[in-house]
Amino acid sequence: MQPKYHRILLKLSGESLMGQQGYGIDPERLASYAQQISELAAAGVEVAIVIGGGNIFRGLSGAAKGFDRVKGDQMGMLATVINSLALSSALESAGCTARVLTSIGMFPIGEPYSPARALETIADGKIAIIAGGTGNPFFTTDTASALRAVEVKADVMLKGTRVDGIYTADPEKDPEAVKFDKITYDEIYNRGLKIMDLTATTLCRENGMKIVVFDMDTPGNLAKVIAGEPIGTLVY
Repeated sequence: MQPKYHRILLKLSGESLMGQQGYGIDPERLASYAQQISELAAAGVEVAIVIGGGNIFRGLSGAAKGFDRVKGDQMGMLATVINSLALSSALESAGCTARVLTSIGMFPIGEPYSPARALETIADGKIAIIAGGTGNPFFTTDTASALRAVEVKADVMLKGTRVDGIYTADPEKDPEAVKFDKITYDEIYNRGLKIMDLTATTLCRENGMKIVVFDMDTPGNLAKVIAGEPIGTLVY
């Protein structure tokens, strides 16, 4: 594989980790992710990862059920740490060295995150898994991903989802939805598309961070994106 991108920030969906279980972590899905990521590392791609926590707890959902929003978001941050530890273990089983960095102090579970520590990790050929979101309530892991992508000077932010790109409407609900091969940040705003929250989209736009949205649940797709094959949707 001849990589198109040298350094990436990969955003993984916590919900996708559930597989068909409906909750928690599906070992087969986790192993599939680890195998795909290990292939990138073997090809010399520098990888930083942010993973959501929706398979365990979502702060917004908790707030809707009566949880205090700040505490709910903090619970969501802890869920991302659990997922990050699971992914780290799976990557090491696949032959990769991974380091979990946390935006909130959780030593010895994870080392404190800083851009310099993340850059040092990926420059050493290790995979940096950045957990805990931004460390602040009211911000999503999409925003955390955009922020970390800018901080580690990634060539691109890859958003792995359950669908194969961005559509005019939710393709799981609207069979008439049409997929975009590429779309501008402004068009996402104007069309009111919900692929990421506006804070994350704005952060990427202001820093010229391109985004590729693609189906991570199909084995082999990550390698295709890295090789520059036209799958998914490019946001620019």
